[in-house]
Amino acid sequence: MENIFEKAQEAANFVSEQIKQIPSIGLSLGTGSSILLDQVEIVKRIPYSDIPYFPTSEVVSHVNELVVGKINDVLVFILAGRMHYYEGWSTKELTFPIRVFQALKVKTLLLSNASGALNPTYRAGEIILVKDHINMMPDNPLRGKNDDRLGLRFPDMSEGYSKVLRVKVKKEVPEIKEGVYVGFQGPSLETPAEYKMLHTIGGDLVGMSTVPEVLVANHAGMDVLVFSIATNICYPPENITPTTLEEVIAVANESSEVLIDLISKLLKSL
Repeated sequence: MENIFEKAQEAANFVSEQIKQIPSIGLSLGTGSSILLDQVEIVKRIPYSDIPYFPTSEVVSHVNELVVGKINDVLVFILAGRMHYYEGWSTKELTFPIRVFQALKVKTLLLSNASGALNPTYRAGEIILVKDHINMMPDNPLRGKNDDRLGLRFPDMSEGYSKVLRVKVKKEVPEIKEGVYVGFQGPSLETPAEYKMLHTIGGDLVGMSTVPEVLVANHAGMDVLVFSIATNICYPPENITPTTLEEVIAVANESSEVLIDLISKLLKSL
């Protein structure tokens, strides 16, 4: 995707014309989490297809709308639909919504995702606070010529997942576990041998999203916080069972009420 800065500005101008107030917080919902919208006071819905250059997701449960809404009286942007590398988008294309957030001066990005649990202490449906990632995807959204208007050529990732925000979460929910997320390209789920490898190299969770968005958000200077719903157990190998998208969505839906309550508490302190 060429001229990202100009295209993001054009898309941001379109969005800003649709609403009276621009939120400073963005939220991206993962697979099975669009049910969270039922608990949000909706101010405005903007179909992705209306926004210049915006990609759309073909994944079931992603509704493809940019929502402006209130959670606990805090105004937020919500990306109700996430694009994935396995759908055929480049990582530059699928992270374009984050560039639009950047153009709209969003300062804080909260993401959720559904993932497989590589840590044997996790249980299905548990919400994990992501503290770091391992990028196993074959592309990086920052690859290519750097536009200094978007960020530094070599952004530091030593605190890619805001420690300040994670401390705030742990004050609200002291028992929450933290973990390392591994980004795989998909769409095939990982093999038992791959799960074992990812566990061995330090992965606690594995999924097919999030990492590109986190890289771009850090490049853009945003504070990032990620919640991952461990929807299926992937380690040890003898505990692995066949997994369907429907099962992933069902588990994510069951955990969404807890997740929205957690996000609601956190927004009070932002």
